[in-house]
Amino acid sequence: MATAILQARMSSSRLPGKVLKPLLGQPMILRQIERLQRCRELGRIVVATSLDPSDDILAKTLAKAGLETFRGPLDDVLGRFVLAADHLQLEGDIVRLTADCPLADPGVIDACVALRREGGFDYASNGQVRTYPRGLDVEVFTAAALRRAGAEATSPYDREHVTPWLYRTGTTLRLGELVGSPDLSEFRWTVDLPADFEFVERVYAALYPSNPAFSSDDILALPFCRREADA
Repeated sequence: MATAILQARMSSSRLPGKVLKPLLGQPMILRQIERLQRCRELGRIVVATSLDPSDDILAKTLAKAGLETFRGPLDDVLGRFVLAADHLQLEGDIVRLTADCPLADPGVIDACVALRREGGFDYASNGQVRTYPRGLDVEVFTAAALRRAGAEATSPYDREHVTPWLYRTGTTLRLGELVGSPDLSEFRWTVDLPADFEFVERVYAALYPSNPAFSSDDILALPFCRREADA
Protein backbone atom coordinates (compact mmCIF):
# COMPACT_ATOMS: atom_id res chain seq x y z
CA MET A 1 0.00 0.00 0.00
CA ALA A 2 1.21 3.48 -0.85
CA THR A 3 1.66 6.34 1.60
CA ALA A 4 0.17 9.71 0.68
CA ILE A 5 2.06 12.80 1.80
CA LEU A 6 -0.32 15.74 1.64
CA GLN A 7 1.56 19.02 1.40
CA ALA A 8 -0.10 21.87 3.33
CA ARG A 9 0.65 25.30 4.71
CA MET A 10 -1.25 28.33 5.97
CA SER A 11 0.88 30.97 4.24
CA SER A 12 -0.44 30.71 0.69
CA SER A 13 0.27 34.03 -1.00
CA ARG A 14 -2.93 34.22 -3.07
CA LEU A 15 -5.42 32.86 -0.51
CA PRO A 16 -3.83 32.75 2.96
CA GLY A 17 -5.25 30.17 5.33
CA LYS A 18 -7.21 28.44 2.58
CA VAL A 19 -6.58 24.93 3.90
CA LEU A 20 -8.62 25.72 7.02
CA LYS A 21 -11.41 27.67 5.33
CA PRO A 22 -14.77 26.14 6.40
CA LEU A 23 -16.34 23.92 3.77
CA LEU A 24 -19.77 22.69 4.87
CA GLY A 25 -18.74 23.10 8.48
CA GLN A 26 -15.32 21.43 8.27
CA PRO A 27 -11.89 22.80 7.36
CA MET A 28 -11.22 22.34 3.66
CA ILE A 29 -8.24 20.06 4.30
CA LEU A 30 -10.41 17.68 6.33
CA ARG A 31 -12.94 17.51 3.49
CA GLN A 32 -10.10 16.60 1.13
CA ILE A 33 -8.75 13.94 3.48
CA GLU A 34 -12.25 12.49 3.75
CA ARG A 35 -12.11 11.90 0.00
CA LEU A 36 -8.55 10.54 0.14
CA GLN A 37 -9.60 7.98 2.73
CA ARG A 38 -11.73 6.32 0.03
CA CYS A 39 -8.61 5.45 -2.01
CA ARG A 40 -8.04 1.70 -2.16
CA GLU A 41 -4.32 2.02 -2.88
CA LEU A 42 -3.47 4.27 0.09
CA GLY A 43 -2.54 2.60 3.33
CA ARG A 44 -1.51 5.77 5.13
CA ILE A 45 -2.13 9.51 4.82
CA VAL A 46 0.33 11.95 6.37
CA VAL A 47 0.07 15.74 6.24
CA ALA A 48 3.45 17.41 5.78
CA THR A 49 3.38 20.99 6.98
CA SER A 50 6.09 23.34 8.17
CA LEU A 51 7.73 24.24 11.46
CA ASP A 52 6.86 27.88 10.88
CA PRO A 53 4.66 29.32 13.67
CA SER A 54 2.05 30.20 11.05
CA ASP A 55 1.35 26.48 10.71
CA ASP A 56 0.87 25.83 14.43
CA ILE A 57 -2.91 26.19 14.11
CA LEU A 58 -2.95 23.76 11.18
CA ALA A 59 -0.96 21.18 13.14
CA LYS A 60 -3.30 21.56 16.13
CA THR A 61 -6.37 21.15 13.92
CA LEU A 62 -4.97 17.99 12.37
CA ALA A 63 -3.97 16.56 15.76
CA LYS A 64 -7.45 17.24 17.13
CA ALA A 65 -8.86 15.31 14.16
CA GLY A 66 -6.56 12.38 14.95
CA LEU A 67 -4.52 12.74 11.75
CA GLU A 68 -0.86 11.94 11.30
CA THR A 69 1.32 15.00 10.76
CA PHE A 70 4.97 15.71 10.04
CA ARG A 71 6.56 19.16 10.27
CA GLY A 72 9.68 20.28 8.42
CA PRO A 73 11.20 23.22 6.53
CA LEU A 74 8.83 25.87 5.18
CA ASP A 75 10.49 26.65 1.85
CA ASP A 76 12.56 23.50 1.22
CA VAL A 77 9.52 21.33 0.62
CA LEU A 78 11.59 18.60 -1.04
CA GLY A 79 13.64 18.44 2.14
CA ARG A 80 10.40 18.27 4.13
CA PHE A 81 9.28 15.26 2.08
CA VAL A 82 12.62 13.48 2.47
CA LEU A 83 12.66 14.10 6.22
CA ALA A 84 9.08 12.82 6.45
CA ALA A 85 9.98 9.68 4.49
CA ASP A 86 12.96 9.06 6.74
CA HIS A 87 11.00 9.73 9.91
CA LEU A 88 8.22 7.39 8.79
CA GLN A 89 10.74 4.83 7.50
CA LEU A 90 9.02 4.72 4.12
CA GLU A 91 10.37 2.33 1.49
CA GLY A 92 7.41 1.81 -0.84
CA ASP A 93 5.36 4.10 -3.04
CA ILE A 94 4.85 7.72 -2.02
CA VAL A 95 1.95 9.75 -3.38
CA ARG A 96 2.44 13.50 -3.43
CA LEU A 97 -0.76 15.53 -3.08
CA THR A 98 -1.40 19.17 -2.26
CA ALA A 99 -4.00 20.46 0.18
CA ASP A 100 -5.68 22.82 -2.27
CA CYS A 101 -7.57 20.05 -4.09
CA PRO A 102 -10.75 19.31 -2.09
CA LEU A 103 -12.35 17.66 -5.14
CA ALA A 104 -9.60 15.02 -5.37
CA ASP A 105 -10.73 11.87 -7.17
CA PRO A 106 -9.88 8.59 -5.36
CA GLY A 107 -10.19 6.62 -8.60
CA VAL A 108 -7.62 8.79 -10.37
CA ILE A 109 -5.21 8.48 -7.46
CA ASP A 110 -5.61 4.71 -7.36
CA ALA A 111 -5.05 4.49 -11.13
CA CYS A 112 -1.82 6.47 -10.90
CA VAL A 113 -0.49 4.30 -8.06
CA ALA A 114 -1.33 1.19 -10.07
CA LEU A 115 0.36 2.63 -13.16
CA ARG A 116 3.61 3.27 -11.31
CA ARG A 117 3.62 -0.20 -9.79
CA GLU A 118 2.56 -2.19 -12.83
CA GLY A 119 4.76 -0.22 -15.23
CA GLY A 120 7.81 -0.41 -13.00
CA PHE A 121 8.26 3.36 -13.23
CA ASP A 122 10.27 5.48 -10.80
CA TYR A 123 7.78 8.33 -11.17
CA ALA A 124 4.24 8.51 -12.55
CA SER A 125 1.81 11.41 -12.74
CA ASN A 126 -1.20 12.78 -14.56
CA GLY A 127 0.20 16.29 -14.93
CA GLN A 128 2.96 16.18 -17.51
CA VAL A 129 0.46 15.51 -20.29
CA ARG A 130 -2.61 17.17 -18.81
CA THR A 131 -5.93 15.48 -19.59
CA TYR A 132 -7.52 15.70 -16.13
CA PRO A 133 -9.02 18.80 -14.52
CA ARG A 134 -6.56 20.99 -12.65
CA GLY A 135 -7.19 19.98 -9.06
CA LEU A 136 -7.08 16.22 -9.66
CA ASP A 137 -3.28 16.25 -9.82
CA VAL A 138 -1.40 13.27 -8.44
CA GLU A 139 2.26 12.22 -8.47
CA VAL A 140 3.55 8.81 -7.41
CA PHE A 141 7.21 7.92 -6.95
CA THR A 142 9.37 5.43 -5.16
CA ALA A 143 10.97 6.33 -1.87
CA ALA A 144 14.35 5.70 -3.51
CA ALA A 145 13.60 8.24 -6.25
CA LEU A 146 12.54 10.82 -3.65
CA ARG A 147 15.73 10.34 -1.66
CA ARG A 148 17.81 10.63 -4.83
CA ALA A 149 16.09 13.92 -5.64
CA GLY A 150 16.71 15.12 -2.11
CA ALA A 151 20.41 14.34 -2.42
CA GLU A 152 20.96 15.74 -5.93
CA ALA A 153 18.49 18.61 -6.48
CA THR A 154 20.12 21.95 -5.69
CA SER A 155 18.06 24.74 -7.28
CA PRO A 156 15.62 26.65 -5.06
CA TYR A 157 12.85 25.91 -7.59
CA ASP A 158 13.41 22.15 -7.40
CA ARG A 159 13.59 22.28 -3.61
CA GLU A 160 10.36 24.29 -3.33
CA HIS A 161 8.30 22.27 -5.82
CA VAL A 162 9.48 18.78 -4.76
CA THR A 163 9.28 16.82 -8.01
CA PRO A 164 10.63 18.80 -11.03
CA TRP A 165 14.06 17.22 -10.63
CA LEU A 166 12.48 13.78 -10.99
CA TYR A 167 10.89 14.36 -14.37
CA ARG A 168 13.67 16.62 -15.67
CA THR A 169 16.25 13.85 -15.46
CA GLY A 170 15.01 12.34 -18.72
CA THR A 171 16.29 8.84 -19.33
CA THR A 172 17.94 8.50 -15.93
CA LEU A 173 14.55 7.68 -14.38
CA ARG A 174 11.66 5.66 -15.75
CA LEU A 175 8.67 7.96 -16.16
CA GLY A 176 5.00 7.04 -16.61
CA GLU A 177 2.02 9.23 -17.49
CA LEU A 178 -1.63 8.61 -16.66
CA VAL A 179 -3.66 9.90 -19.61
CA GLY A 180 -7.44 10.21 -19.36
CA SER A 181 -10.12 10.14 -22.02
CA PRO A 182 -11.92 12.32 -22.85
CA ASP A 183 -9.56 15.26 -22.37
CA LEU A 184 -10.88 17.30 -19.42
CA SER A 185 -7.92 19.66 -19.10
CA GLU A 186 -10.17 22.68 -19.72
CA PHE A 187 -11.64 22.32 -16.21
CA ARG A 188 -10.25 24.02 -13.12
CA TRP A 189 -11.10 22.51 -9.73
CA THR A 190 -8.15 23.56 -7.59
CA VAL A 191 -8.28 26.33 -4.96
CA ASP A 192 -5.84 29.18 -5.49
CA LEU A 193 -8.17 32.18 -5.55
CA PRO A 194 -11.39 33.26 -3.80
CA ALA A 195 -13.41 32.41 -6.93
CA ASP A 196 -11.98 28.87 -6.87
CA PHE A 197 -13.15 28.38 -3.30
CA GLU A 198 -16.59 29.77 -4.11
CA PHE A 199 -16.89 27.17 -6.87
CA VAL A 200 -15.91 24.35 -4.50
CA GLU A 201 -18.46 25.60 -1.97
CA ARG A 202 -21.17 25.41 -4.63
CA VAL A 203 -20.12 21.88 -5.59
CA TYR A 204 -20.23 20.63 -2.00
CA ALA A 205 -23.56 22.35 -1.35
CA ALA A 206 -25.07 20.76 -4.45
CA LEU A 207 -23.69 17.24 -4.09
CA TYR A 208 -22.37 16.39 -0.63
CA PRO A 209 -25.62 16.35 1.42
CA SER A 210 -27.13 13.55 -0.67
CA ASN A 211 -23.90 11.83 -1.74
CA PRO A 212 -20.71 12.52 0.29
CA ALA A 213 -18.75 10.27 -2.09
CA PHE A 214 -19.74 12.29 -5.17
CA SER A 215 -17.64 11.61 -8.25
CA SER A 216 -15.92 13.68 -10.92
CA ASP A 217 -18.76 12.76 -13.26
CA ASP A 218 -21.20 14.26 -10.75
CA ILE A 219 -19.19 17.50 -10.79
CA LEU A 220 -19.07 17.56 -14.58
CA ALA A 221 -22.86 17.26 -14.69
CA LEU A 222 -23.35 20.46 -12.70
CA PRO A 223 -24.51 23.39 -14.84
CA PHE A 224 -21.93 25.70 -13.22
CA CYS A 225 -18.95 23.35 -13.63
CA ARG A 226 -15.87 25.58 -13.72
CA ARG A 227 -13.49 25.73 -16.66
CA GLU A 228 -9.91 26.98 -16.71
CA ALA A 229 -11.00 29.89 -18.88
CA ASP A 230 -13.26 31.06 -16.04
CA ALA A 231 -10.28 31.66 -13.73
